[in-house]
Amino acid sequence: MGAAAPRRGSAHGYPRVARVNQVLREVVADALERLTDTDESLGMLTVTGVECASDLRSAKVYLSSLSDEVAELLEARRGELQHEVASQVRLKRTPRLTFAADPAVVQGAIVEDALRRLSHPEP
Repeated sequence: MGAAAPRRGSAHGYPRVARVNQVLREVVADALERLTDTDESLGMLTVTGVECASDLRSAKVYLSSLSDEVAELLEARRGELQHEVASQVRLKRTPRLTFAADPAVVQGAIVEDALRRLSHPEP
């Protein structure tokens, strides 16, 4: 007997939203790299993940760090990024992008800071 056939609408059992998340992460990361080459005020940005809504109408882009200034700049350039997604990804609708700091990275920094304070307490 062979392996079970993948569910309809998925490639090799990999859910569609997960595939879209991965493609969006790659496209947005490449587009952000090009933007940071032309606009140094964006600084160094790393896309850690993308979480698309199940209806694919919106997508939250998680970044390793996100200051208020950079968040404003990204919001101002959101149209360009969405245009890049629309030109590279075949979807019925282009998801509306929003940007957020990756909570795992934020929590990791908090834990790292706490460990640093434990190992080197201030007098």
